[in-house]
Amino acid sequence: MLGVNASAGLPATNPLVRLRHLAPAVLGCAALCAPGTATALAPNPCLDAERRASLLCPDLVMKQPFGLQLDRKVKRGRVVLRAGNSIDNVGLGPAELHGTRISESFMRGRQRIYRRLGGRLGIFTGARLFFKFVPGQLRYWKFHNAAAFELWRLNAKGERTRLARRGPKVSYCLRDLSHTRPSRIRSPRRFVYPACNTDPGQRRVTIGTSVGWSDVYPPSYPEQWVDVTGLRGCFSYRHIADPRNGIYESNERNNSASVTVRLPYRRGRQRCPGAGSGMPEPNPPSSPYDGY
Repeated sequence: MLGVNASAGLPATNPLVRLRHLAPAVLGCAALCAPGTATALAPNPCLDAERRASLLCPDLVMKQPFGLQLDRKVKRGRVVLRAGNSIDNVGLGPAELHGTRISESFMRGRQRIYRRLGGRLGIFTGARLFFKFVPGQLRYWKFHNAAAFELWRLNAKGERTRLARRGPKVSYCLRDLSHTRPSRIRSPRRFVYPACNTDPGQRRVTIGTSVGWSDVYPPSYPEQWVDVTGLRGCFSYRHIADPRNGIYESNERNNSASVTVRLPYRRGRQRCPGAGSGMPEPNPPSSPYDGY
């Protein structure tokens, strides 16, 4: 007897069902985020030692969530815990995506990986660019599923045991906003990738983050939060850069950072078991954030 997909009413052996099942691990957003035919994805050359030797691969890391603060005005009757974050490129080359329009709101992303001796490699990773509306601002062409906000419950040993909540923020510009690591090799002195394009008729865009530069968002920015209404106890507030590997990197295992919080949240020492139970980092003394 054939299995049935409850949501689609299709046999489990149907290729479409199998494609959806494999998508998170194999196809990323290639088949699910926008209309159009899925593009076959090449393996990550930055994880192959022989191929990596000739490439300038990026490496994205996420700064620990900072500036934690409660907000009761986002949704009526709900409490959210805000946090700022920073996606930093600590690799040897830029994290660059070239988008080509495929629908009203989506572009197909092709990553450009630069070669050590000149030239570049174009590779489909399943990345998508989304024309994202930001409340109180404009619409921007952003990297879809560039990050994820998660809240995990901790046990008595300080270990993550269960995913409790997710935040709404997933789309980021990728840009050179703050020169956080100027001493990195091949880090340009001036920014290369500006704020995101806002043109609804744009057919192609290029976004990215240079080596030693960061895309930073303050806690006050729209969707920089997780709903914590009704939760009590110790949790890990976790930010993940590029959770679906839409950008191929030299290290895919260093993309997350977290801070321990006790809910209901109060500033100061969190007094929870395990590492990271001290005081969450406040806002940086001077932020380069420019409103985009």
